[in-house]
Amino acid sequence: MTAIFLPMTVDAARRADAPDVLRNALLTERAATECWTVLLAGCELVGNLGLDAQLRKLSEATAEHVGTRWWFADGTLHRKRVARAQENLVAAIAEGDGQEFALAFVGYDNAMAGAVVCAGIGKHRRPVEGSTA
Repeated sequence: MTAIFLPMTVDAARRADAPDVLRNALLTERAATECWTVLLAGCELVGNLGLDAQLRKLSEATAEHVGTRWWFADGTLHRKRVARAQENLVAAIAEGDGQEFALAFVGYDNAMAGAVVCAGIGKHRRPVEGSTA
């Protein structure tokens, strides 16, 4: 499956060997595609076709992959970016605005992929001598 909405996240998950993140990113991709189709067709969106729940599952899988310690310490800015991007996405869905939906997904993909990549960099970095890291 070629990722349209989460290409950076899918790539980051593959490179980071994060199977749960990858699986949830692909499931989120499927839900986003269904939601996008409904928005483009001009149909009334009843709920959000499970996209909101899938976004939460992807965030949870990412938090688990990067580790709670990193997610709530060094990764706090990334966690907040993901949350903000997710809020923008949910608002775009609620408004039924296809353009805002697409733009919000770009931000969400960037935030999510950034978290996976940056957490991975921290895992492989050697601590500076004398530090407590």
